[in-house]
Amino acid sequence: MTEFQAPERSLSGLSAETTASLIAAAADVALVVDGKGVIRDVSVGSDEVAPEGYRKWVGRSWAETVTIESRPKVAELLSDAAKKRARRWRHLNHPSSRGADVPVLYSAVPVGSEGSVIAIGRDMRSVAALQQRLVDAQQSMERDYLRLRHLETRYQLLFQMGSEAVLIVDAVTQRVLEANPAATRLIGESGKKLIGRTFGECFTVRSRPAVNAMLGRVPAAGRNEEVEAKLAGGQHELTVSASLFKQDSTALFLVRLMLPHSPAAAESNAERSMLLKALESVPDGFVVTDMDGRILTANAAFIEMTQLTAAEQLRGQSLDRWLGRSGVDLSVLIANLRQQGSVRLFATNVRGQYGATAQVEISATYVPDEDRPCLGFTIRDVGRRLSHGPEATRELPHSVGDLTKLVGRVPLKDIVGETTDLIEKMCIEAALELTRDNRASAAEMLGLSRQSLYVKLRRYGVGDLGDSDS
Repeated sequence: MTEFQAPERSLSGLSAETTASLIAAAADVALVVDGKGVIRDVSVGSDEVAPEGYRKWVGRSWAETVTIESRPKVAELLSDAAKKRARRWRHLNHPSSRGADVPVLYSAVPVGSEGSVIAIGRDMRSVAALQQRLVDAQQSMERDYLRLRHLETRYQLLFQMGSEAVLIVDAVTQRVLEANPAATRLIGESGKKLIGRTFGECFTVRSRPAVNAMLGRVPAAGRNEEVEAKLAGGQHELTVSASLFKQDSTALFLVRLMLPHSPAAAESNAERSMLLKALESVPDGFVVTDMDGRILTANAAFIEMTQLTAAEQLRGQSLDRWLGRSGVDLSVLIANLRQQGSVRLFATNVRGQYGATAQVEISATYVPDEDRPCLGFTIRDVGRRLSHGPEATRELPHSVGDLTKLVGRVPLKDIVGETTDLIEKMCIEAALELTRDNRASAAEMLGLSRQSLYVKLRRYGVGDLGDSDS
């Protein structure tokens, strides 16, 4: 730290008022502290940076205005100033009833001959906010990194253990970048030799033009393409299917090789059959529609939600007929599916044929298919999760966050009513706390009659009505 070279000459003409103005301009918070550590005067740059309650600091010990862990630092600042040691900045926290403590960086300078000190403080709230944002961003990055590692592990496990032959091919050079063990066994090459080869070289000379043409159509079509081809040295034709995806701005093909009558194909068919049976039996509703939202098929759980008896009664009907906000929900879902390909946890209601309603969450996906693309909807009844009995329907939300979660499930007028009830309950609880559960005083404080207060206590389940009044 570099100080003035000749302060006696250059600053000798300063008056007390000028010196006070200079200190006030240079510091967010400035304190004049006597030799006993008692604050004798306070200057604050603006009310925006002022710690809470600073106007009452005059006459109080400096240590009493800070949090417990900051008090030893106050003693160190006063000690360094008294011994005229090199000035050091100390981070002190002032308590606040409005949330987080107010951080201020202080340095103490001795003045006069009676041990008085001027403490110059800098408001550190903006720095603390930046530090917290940095910590939050770092934690978010670590969570994302961990999630990516888990995804990569699952991908590698699925890729290596899959019974179907799968290859990753560069879309520009058409060279094989990765191949799972099933592909290596099918093509009949060692893994090292297969990696790096041009994909077309894996097929007979006759099949290569069709394979290359199929790969050329995939980027333009934007969907899966298939072609029949024969592997070099192979005796049977197989189906070659390719789809395009991007990784780190690099276009890649995901290529599947499928034998028409292989054990893997039979096993795959059996697995599909098991999957269909499971979807039919799950307790959550499952619906498949065309791209306009007309039902193609539905499982037993969704049929039960609609209070019908057979899937034939649903087939051809618009899914919009059964959703809570007719004309809105299905349009929003289909628009998001066309743009993003999937939707998660969309909150709405399902209406039955005879008036029954259920609160549900919908997750949906777009299923691309060259012949007949469709939409799949999983519909989960969340009524039991949201309410636990008849009385729970009147349970009040506990925060603004709880209220915002009602948007989309409850009409606006009901949300406004819940907000009014929440505020009324909070005011009654605050009045009872301030009066130490004296209900007569609480009623007077709230401007209510005692009878009205008792009615509201019963309504909100506040207090023990079996107690006698104070």
